[in-house]
Amino acid sequence: MPLDALLRPQSIAVLGASERPSIGRSIIVSAKNIGFEGRIYPINPRYPELLGHRCYPAVEDLPEAPDVVAFCVSYTRILENFRPVAAKGAKAVSIFDGGFAERGEEGAKLQAQIVGICREAGILLNGPNCMGVLNPATRSSIYIHEVRDPADLAGNVGLISQSGSICIGLVSDVRRFGFSHVISSGNEALIGAAEYMEALIDDPATKVIALFTETIKEPERFVAALDRAADRGKPVVVLKVGRTERTKRAITTHTGGLAGDARVFREVLKAHRAIAVDDMDEFTEVLAVCQGERWPRGRRLSVITASGGQAELMLDIASERGLEVPPLPEDSRKEAERVIGSITGDGNPLDAWGNGDYATNFPHAFKVLDRTPSADVIVFSGDSCDGQPMGRAERTLAYTKILLDSARASSKPHYVMNTRPGLMLREQVDLLRKHGVAMIGGLRQGLGAIDKLARWSEPPPARRAPAAFGPSIAMYLQSGTRRTINEFDAKRLLAAHGIPVVKETLVASSMEAVEAARAIGFPVVLKAVSDDIPHKSEYGLVLIDLRDEAALTAAWRTLHERLAKIPGAPMLAGVLVQQMVAGGIEVFAGVSRDPDFGHTLAFGIGGIAIEIMRDFALRLLPLRAGDAEAMIAETHAAKLLRGVRGEPPADVDSLARSLYALADLAYADRALIAEIDLNPIKVLPQGQGCVVVDALIAPRTTDKD
Repeated sequence: MPLDALLRPQSIAVLGASERPSIGRSIIVSAKNIGFEGRIYPINPRYPELLGHRCYPAVEDLPEAPDVVAFCVSYTRILENFRPVAAKGAKAVSIFDGGFAERGEEGAKLQAQIVGICREAGILLNGPNCMGVLNPATRSSIYIHEVRDPADLAGNVGLISQSGSICIGLVSDVRRFGFSHVISSGNEALIGAAEYMEALIDDPATKVIALFTETIKEPERFVAALDRAADRGKPVVVLKVGRTERTKRAITTHTGGLAGDARVFREVLKAHRAIAVDDMDEFTEVLAVCQGERWPRGRRLSVITASGGQAELMLDIASERGLEVPPLPEDSRKEAERVIGSITGDGNPLDAWGNGDYATNFPHAFKVLDRTPSADVIVFSGDSCDGQPMGRAERTLAYTKILLDSARASSKPHYVMNTRPGLMLREQVDLLRKHGVAMIGGLRQGLGAIDKLARWSEPPPARRAPAAFGPSIAMYLQSGTRRTINEFDAKRLLAAHGIPVVKETLVASSMEAVEAARAIGFPVVLKAVSDDIPHKSEYGLVLIDLRDEAALTAAWRTLHERLAKIPGAPMLAGVLVQQMVAGGIEVFAGVSRDPDFGHTLAFGIGGIAIEIMRDFALRLLPLRAGDAEAMIAETHAAKLLRGVRGEPPADVDSLARSLYALADLAYADRALIAEIDLNPIKVLPQGQGCVVVDALIAPRTTDKD
């Protein structure tokens, strides 16, 4: 349903309008201040006229069905007024008061009643428990705070926020960017973030979408909106709160507990070309970076400064944050030193102060970086702010004009950066905005924001065709519901999909065990196999390094003694005699299913280390080209796989192929699979492949799995 009646209303009814200081008064005053050209209908039986407008005793008395009704009354009076609003034919409503789903069961019932009326009458509902909607681009407001000075309010940022206070904080500072829309979505009882995003994607005044969210209620619609925004060239910058684990759930495998809501959501944003930020500093700096007329088309940062100390601090931060600040090439360095004099460090950041003749040195530094192929972005760092007790604004503006001269002659984006967020000289900011150059703040936040936008601008990874599909997990589910698919069956399925597994034999007697061990070759491992015992080591049901028949026979007795002590008499499928794989690097791979966004693949260091270090990479399925290799490189496992302390490098190519095969299996059978754990996988020296030592599959038993 189009949101025009809510976002671009032609008529606004104010239920609970008043002359006294109140929300109802603020909305009417804002309409005048912002230049609203539509019709205003105050509703209050106590006033015949209010603030220059005819006032109506009830919604039934209005001369027309209004586009939107602003409910400026207590939540206790909402329901009694809502049915008349629906009967009048209002197209949209905004409910500001709280007291609904956020307040517990009774509030949730009230909210459900209102939603039911809205659905039946085709009414758009903003909120409840929200600040309303402000549209500086088309000059309308049903926002609870009074618009006092609309001149600087308009801009290209479309803000959607479940938090009203976040709206207040962002709208209070319009020095570097203004807003096409400010949408306080509140409880999102009917209209969620995805639907608001769809409207902003189509809005010509919106260049970048800023989203502050607590929860995503329509995951598939949200993902589709992210894709469409990226296709339209509009970055979606997302700050999600509640990133710690929001629920506890019973899990069978390690992977399901590792992934968590926050990690999965971040991967969703990455996969669908949105920009994830962690705090308000990062949020505002990315929005500020987007104000530049030119956006970065590469991640290589070059910085001009007048301080060796600043340069060193930037390099520390760049190293910690994974930012690309490449050294100045030798020919560029010689050209810089020809005018500036000796340069310390590797020339990037470039301390261009030299002999103090900034009028000569700075223009030359900009020219050098503009001609340097390894510089995608040029940043000038220098602190200045309003009301500073020392120094002169004239010097700052002179630096700024040098940068603007360079920006006009260059195809590379230019930025001015203060070393701390929040520092700004308003005159400088205005001059930069006039010429399409962005001001950023904070070395970590500002440089990081450029990098985030540069990453967003990169073409998305190529899609890859999954490998030819092997047998389905369904063949192991025909006998009825299985809580888990045991190690032996799981490995047979993996092997059928081209994933190498350890040599092993399932046996039913100690004599068979001895025969199997002879065929495999000592030493061997003995394991109990049961769907009812997903974690065998917890019960001592994995006996390793059995070097001869006597040790194997003794281990058989021990295994069955321990099985007899397990409560519930678990059903035994047999005993596994398995090759003891010596050497290799232990890693793990696992698949888990997020109830909102589907299946993910996790990879990291294996064995018990994963539970301690929790160092792993994560990707949504299906994998794209290069995903497996990138996951391996992102973790500490990469260092071990390269070879340390004289150890040979491991067979990373074989590991990557196995990750792709696992991902393809899981995605093809996603309707049947809840979780998969391969832990450990032993990665052998280069050319010798890798092998899965232990495996477990948990099938989906309900839609919630």
